[in-house]
Amino acid sequence: MTFDPIMPAPLLLLAAAALLAWAGYCAFRADRRARLRWLGRIAMVAALVVALARPGIGQVSAEVADESVDVLFVVDTSASIAAQDWDGEASRLDGVVEDIGELAAQHAGARYSVVTFGSYAVQRLPFTTDATALGNALDRLQPESVQNAQGSSIGAAAPLVEEVLDGARRDYPDRVRVVYYLGDGEQTAAGEIESFADSAELIQGGAVLGYGTEAGGRMPEYGEFGPTGSFVKDRNYEDAVSRIDEGNLEAVAEELDVPYAPRSADAPVEAAEVDASRGQSLDSSSTQLTTFPLYWVFALVVLGWLLLEGWFLGRAANELRSAREMIE
Repeated sequence: MTFDPIMPAPLLLLAAAALLAWAGYCAFRADRRARLRWLGRIAMVAALVVALARPGIGQVSAEVADESVDVLFVVDTSASIAAQDWDGEASRLDGVVEDIGELAAQHAGARYSVVTFGSYAVQRLPFTTDATALGNALDRLQPESVQNAQGSSIGAAAPLVEEVLDGARRDYPDRVRVVYYLGDGEQTAAGEIESFADSAELIQGGAVLGYGTEAGGRMPEYGEFGPTGSFVKDRNYEDAVSRIDEGNLEAVAEELDVPYAPRSADAPVEAAEVDASRGQSLDSSSTQLTTFPLYWVFALVVLGWLLLEGWFLGRAANELRSAREMIE
């Protein structure tokens, strides 16, 4: 049996001791008839104390509300995310923004945060329940400026993601965390690729979502203030073509221990399945283990005695009314 007191345990015990002492004293001072009622009141107080301690036994499955969820969107905003191979000639970023909106709706009530990465990673939106703030953050997303680009790494956000998740775990240990990584997997930076493996133990679910096609698409060039009207060029000064690298995306999914799913405009995006073995679970249809509550049994005892007290008072009032009528 477990207990989850509705108030601090010392305060509950102090209140219980005071009430039981008072009821015991009254029972001791009362005559025989009244003493039986006071013994019933002592039993009621004891039942009330146990109910407030909220006892439970065993384990049952219970749905986890999305209000207890932190959803982190990790978004690739490197130059290649502008490639025009989403739903015809729309940009990959258009698909990313659409999918984040759908996922946020499926996690209604959750806290949302956005981390973007290109040459470097930035947290664009701290955790918030404000869906409007999330929408505003998404509206401001644009591919990295070609002038500032220094090559992008699929793992550029790994250290920041771990920092954000670890901070959320420290500040809100009872919440669960879900990560969605949205990108095309294109690796243009030299050097060793950063790993997301350290973040795997900080989350209870998520997914890596891939954008782009094998045929690829041209990439409109972006400057500091938006598109320049040109396309990104390759070494031969021809329009460069960006192609999805599903091998890299699958590697990120393996590091995070979440599934990988290639995305297309004609398929709806679905909220992540949750790995219950990670401890806590959460999504719209997920469950977690909790104890079977017993407080209601003791609450019924309290209610029953209060109804009986009401009957006693009603009978006493009738007797008093009859006595007054006889006197008059």
